Formats: sequence, structure tokens, C-alpha cells
Amino acid sequence: MASPRITKILSVFKSSKPINPCNLIKLFSCTPFSRPICTKTHSYYSSSFTSDHSGIVDGLISIFTKPPFNPDSQELKEFGLKLTTEIVETVLSGFKSWKIAHMFFNWASNQCGYRHNCYAYNAMASILSSARQNAPLRVLALDMVNSHCTLSPGALGFFIRCLGGQGLVEEANLLFDQVKKMGLCVPNNYSYNCLLEAISKSSSIELIETRLKEMRDLGWMPDKYTLTPVLQGYCNAGKFEKAWDIFSQLYERGWVDSHVLSILVLSFSKWGEVDKAFELIERMEYFNIRLNQKTFYVLIHGFVRASRVDKALQLFDKMRKLGFALDVSLYDVLIGALCKNNELEKALYLFSEMKELGIYPDVGILTKLISSLPREREMIQLIEEMPEDLDTKAMTLLYNSVLNGLVNNGSINKAYHLLRATMGYESNGDIEVERFFMIKKFVHPDTTSFGLVIDGLCRANKLDLALALFRDMDGIGCKGSLVLYNNLIDGLCNSNRVEECYELLREMEELGFKPTQFTHNSIYGCLCRREDIAGALNVVREMRVHGHVPWIKHSTLLVKKLCKHGRAVEARDFLASMVREGFLPDIVAYSAAIDGFLKIQEVDRALELFRDICDRGYCPDVVAFNIIINGLCKAKRISEAQDVLNEMLEKGFVPSVVTYNSLIDGWCKNGDIDLAVPCLSRMVGKEWEPNIITYTTLIDGLCNAGRPDDALELWNEMERKSCSPNRIAFMALIQGLCKCGRPDAALVYFREMEEKEMTPDTFVYVALIDAFLSNSNPPLAFDILKMMVHNGNFPDSTDRNHLILRDAIFKMSEDARTSSDVKNLIADGSIPAILYTTCVGSEGGLEPIP
Repeated sequence: MASPRITKILSVFKSSKPINPCNLIKLFSCTPFSRPICTKTHSYYSSSFTSDHSGIVDGLISIFTKPPFNPDSQELKEFGLKLTTEIVETVLSGFKSWKIAHMFFNWASNQCGYRHNCYAYNAMASILSSARQNAPLRVLALDMVNSHCTLSPGALGFFIRCLGGQGLVEEANLLFDQVKKMGLCVPNNYSYNCLLEAISKSSSIELIETRLKEMRDLGWMPDKYTLTPVLQGYCNAGKFEKAWDIFSQLYERGWVDSHVLSILVLSFSKWGEVDKAFELIERMEYFNIRLNQKTFYVLIHGFVRASRVDKALQLFDKMRKLGFALDVSLYDVLIGALCKNNELEKALYLFSEMKELGIYPDVGILTKLISSLPREREMIQLIEEMPEDLDTKAMTLLYNSVLNGLVNNGSINKAYHLLRATMGYESNGDIEVERFFMIKKFVHPDTTSFGLVIDGLCRANKLDLALALFRDMDGIGCKGSLVLYNNLIDGLCNSNRVEECYELLREMEELGFKPTQFTHNSIYGCLCRREDIAGALNVVREMRVHGHVPWIKHSTLLVKKLCKHGRAVEARDFLASMVREGFLPDIVAYSAAIDGFLKIQEVDRALELFRDICDRGYCPDVVAFNIIINGLCKAKRISEAQDVLNEMLEKGFVPSVVTYNSLIDGWCKNGDIDLAVPCLSRMVGKEWEPNIITYTTLIDGLCNAGRPDDALELWNEMERKSCSPNRIAFMALIQGLCKCGRPDAALVYFREMEEKEMTPDTFVYVALIDAFLSNSNPPLAFDILKMMVHNGNFPDSTDRNHLILRDAIFKMSEDARTSSDVKNLIADGSIPAILYTTCVGSEGGLEPIP
């Protein structure tokens, strides 16, 4: 969403207010580079030169450029006595080599009666800056200060720009302060503008703002050339709002030109604000201010990097309409981006367009298109268009793009047979592959060719073919690469063929390829999936020797798998071994080991491991705390769970809803409902919103404590807070009300549950039947039984509810109000025989229902 400031600025562009003609004159007649360079310059030769001076210049240039150079020649000594600053500047401008110019400048410095002035220093600074010779440029600045050379404000500005142009911001800033402090120059607004321009190339916003304030305090009012580098500095530093402030000032004073707007547009692109950048470009057109070709190129590449090919294409269209020259590099970046986005129709359109314009696509464009085309016929058409004079390297690139395209399209078998065909093997008779045979006369597969196909075969789990192809490489003079070995090892590991991986590992080491972190972790991951602790630790030791780190995800997976199979002790020992090897496992792995101990009821061992990692300075996270608190609560060691909670709070961790749910469940199961209920209030007070698990646990606890009214009140509160009850919550409430002798109320919620199309478990039916019978209401109990019969939902013989239901059926068969109905259900086979063949009799024995 655009900020108000952006909207305000852009609205200015949309204004229909007429443009001030004076501002337009300023706008189009001034550019950031139209300022005069404030140093004296001399053409080779100045009109003020005498013939004697011209002879000295020619003589000096000849002596310094023609070997051998003799610094002690009599002629050079005589020239040294006649030196003037004008002669030195002119001689410097006549050298093509910065080294010779620098040697001459240093020689002149040592001549008796001669002293460089600021213009000579500037001439040398310009030469060194153009040659990007930062070290001698720094020395030159220091020498100028030490020689107490006076400078005009313009000369100071020029030298500052030479330093700034090479990114020597600190040196520029120091020079400015030194000459001012030593009284060598009184800077003016131009001097400050040059300094701000130098500083803008860095991100030193504080320094820009300090110099700008200093300039204003001295009475120099900022002009266009002051604010433009300030804008650039803010843009470079990503100070969005401040950049807009400066832009506003520039606009209000009529100083906006193509350079200013280009700064903003490029910055928008850099910040990823492609839409805003494009909108600014269109506003530029409203002012008849257009970007130059270089800016268009930079923006198109920037838009593509930002994954905004749509806007890049629109810019490309603008370039075309404005008559700018389009070259192959632009088509390359756009076609590549369209292929990446799978917009092949647009990519092919650009391909056709460039050919119509006489811009022939290079190999890079062809390879991008071929690799992306979904049909082999289209690949063939492109291949047929390639020029015949392509060199071997270009042909191989095209050939590999065909292989890559086939692999990407899932035609791995065709890619395999094409590769074998170019190796000299017979074709398998595939017509489409035969059409590619025009290539094999020109192409010799390289390592990349094999890498593409082998990688595709590995991903298709055709490992035997991949290995066979890998072995065939050597026969045609292609050597394996580290990437190829890694892909094969990874593929074999994913197929649990670790023994073959070790063979490849030994082979690659014999060939001089050092295993990478990926190599070792592929094998390590396979061993972890196998639960091979000894093998995994051996690889870890090998990784330590090579300076590699085992991936945490594999270590954690091994711990989880061990714990899942009840091998928590081995999981703990594995983690201890990892520590001894110098690799600290992730807290997730430790949490899994703690949870593994808890699952096998080894609470003390879990607590011991938890304490151990805390004592070693390994800070558990909230999940680890929750696991141990939940385990202690399930073991009815609530006081210890509370101690862990307090420890958690002392360490600055914020308990989650899961933390409190575990404690509430523990208190409820321990019969401490009066401790559980206040916890709910604390959760709400601390803005930890209770969830359905919280409410369900408390409702069940209140019912177990014989407090059904409180349970119903909590249920209503839950609904008021828009916490919708789920199937588990309904069943907990219904069963709880039945336990409390409130089957009529339970039946209301049972009906509501049915309306919501939630299917109750068997124990809910049994609880209702048993409760209605206990309330001497067999007819309603029978209604529930009929629902069970209709749903065919009966407890099996191992379920404790089986006996309760069997006894209930006997009671209903003995009651006059339901006896005949029960017997009818038995007669038509609606009730399983196991529930009525033997029932509890009146004397406590077993007897059949009549």
C-alpha cells in the first residue's frame, strides 16, 4: 500500500496546473553535469604560450616518453629551471600513461624554484582518478595539504570530485576539513555541492545531513546541485521518506529533470517497488522527460530480477516506440525470464520479432528456448534454424539444452537414448529421437551432457541405468565430476542402497575428488533413516575430519524413529555421542528424546535428560518445557510440573496455551478441580486465549467432580467467546452429565450433536442408556438403543462398555415397558448375539434372555 507521502507526490504529477515556462527552461537547460569544472585547462598549446614555452613542452614530453630515460641529462636540468605551472599542466595533458604523468609530476615537484599550484594538482588528480589509481590519489591529496597549496573554491570542489569519483569519501571529507582549518581555502556553495556529491556515493546519511546543515549555517542556500546528491544519498541508503522530502523540494522549485527522476525510478526498482517505478516513468512522459537508453536497460534487468516480467515488457515496448536501439542482450534477458515463468508463447513471439528486425539470436537464447519447450517437434524446429557455422562449443550447448528439455518434460528415456546415440550406440527406433540425429554428426557429449541425463535418471529412480551410463562415460573420454558423484550417491541413498554409495565414495576419493558436506550428509541421512546408530556415528567422525557438519534434520529424524520404536535410551546415548564428537544437537532432537522416555513411562529419565541439557547451558525452548510439563502431569506429579513452569517463567519464556492445558488436565485428573478453574481466569488475564481443549478438559473435570451446573455455565461461556465446540467437547459434556445423573440435559446436547452431523462414539450411547435406566426411564434408554442398532455401532467384547450395555439390555428385557421391543430386536438379529446370549441374572449369575 502506498504511503500518504507517495500518493501526495504522485498527485502533483496528475495536476493539470500549467507548467511555469521559466521552470521548463531550467528543467531542460541544466543537467547535473552542466556545471563548469573549476580548474584551469590548457589546450595543447595555449595561445598565451611563447614558442620557447612550446619547445620546453615538446622537449619534456619527448624526454619522459622516449627510452631510455635519463634523469641526470643536462637538457632535463635546463628545462627544470624554466618550469611554470602552465607548462606542467600542458605537459601532463600530453601524456597517455598515468605512470609517466605521475613520474613527471614528482620530478617537477623537486625542481628548484618551482612549486605546484592548485591547478597542477587538479590536473594530476584528474589523470589518477580517470586511471582509477586510488593509492597515489590519496598520497597526492596529502601532499597538496602538506605543501600548504592555496585553492580556489572551484579547485577544491574539482579535487573533491576526483576523490569522490573513486569512492574515497573519507579522504574527500578529510581534505575538505583540512584546507578549511588551515585557511588554504574558503569553501563556497560549489565546494559543498561537490563534497555532497562525493558523500552521496556512500550510505553515510549522518555525514550528508551534517554537511548540509553546515552549509546552511554558513549562509549558502541549497540549489539543485545540492539537493540532487542528497536525494541520491538517501536513495542509496534506502531512506524512503527522506528521499521523498528532498524530491518534493526539488519539484516545488522547478528543478526536476530526467536525472533526478532517474535516481528515483532506479531506487524504486532497487527497493522492489516496480509499480511505483513504472508510474513515475509514465509521469516523466507527461513532462516530456524521457529516460535514456542506459536507464531503460538497467530498469528492464532490475524488473526481471524482481520477477516483474510484465512491467519489463512494457518498458521494452516503450523503448521500441521511442526508437531506441534494441540489442540481443535485452531479448536474451526477457526471453529467459519468460521461459522461466513458462510463458513460452510470449517468448517465441519475441524470438520471431528479433529475427524480423535482423537481430539473430545467440546460442544463449536458443538454449533457453529449447530447454523450456514442452514438445519435441518445437525443439526440432528451433534446431533446424540454427546457423551452420556454429563452433563446437556452441553446438554442445545446444545439444545439452535438448537433453535438458527432454529431461524437464519427463522424456528421460528419450534423453537417455539420444545421449547413447551420440556416443555411437544404435538407436532404439524411436522416430522422434531419430530426428535429433542431425546433431550427433556435430556433437561430442561432454560431462554436462552426462550430468543432465544421469540426474534425470536418478530422480526417476532409474538408478541402474544411471550407473551404467556413468560407467560408459570413460569409454568416450568423458571424466566424472564431483557433482555427478554426489547426484549418484544421493540417489542411491534415497533408495537405501548405501553399500553402493560407499563404493562410489571410495572411487571418487581415489580420483582426487574430495567429498563435500552434501556427499557425507546424503550417506548420513540414509543411515539415520535405517536407524543404524553405529554407521551414522562413523560418518559423523569422518565429517569432523573434513570440517563438515551433519545436518540437524537427519539427527532429529534418527532420534524420533528410535523413540517411536521404544528405543529412547539408545536415542539419548546417540545424542551424547554427537556431543562428544563436537556437534551439539538441536533442541528439537533433545525434545524428541525426552518425549520418547515419557512415552515408555520413564519419567525420571526424561527429567534427568531435561536437567542435563539445562545444566550444560543448552536452553530448552517452549516446546521442550511443554513436553516435560505434560509428561509430569500425566504421571500425576503435578507439583513438579508447577516447579518446571516456574523455572520456565524465570528464564523469560512465555507459557503457551498448551502449557496451561497440560496443567489443567493434570489437576482435573488428580481431582484438584479448584486449582484448575482459576487457571482459566489467569489465561484470559494474560491474553492467552483458551482453546477448545482447555474448555473440554475443564468441563470433563467439573462433571467428574459432581459440578454439572458449573460445567454447563462454562459451556455457555465457551460459546459466547465464539469457541465452537467440536465432537470431542460434545461427547465429554454428554458423558459428564450422564455421570452426574442428568441424562435429560445430556440428551439435549446429544440431539444438538446430531443436528451438527457429528457422529458420537459408542461410549456416549452406552452412557445415555445407563443413565436413563438409573433414572428409571427404560423407554428413553430403549430409544437410544434403537439409535445404536440403526447405526450398527456396538462395543466389542474387549471394551469395558460391553458389559455395561449387556447388563442394560437384560434390564430392558425384564422391564414390562420395553421387554417386547427388546425381544423383537433380538429376534430380527438387530442386536449382536454376544450381547444377549448370556446376561447378568437377578441372582448375580449368568442366564440366557428368554
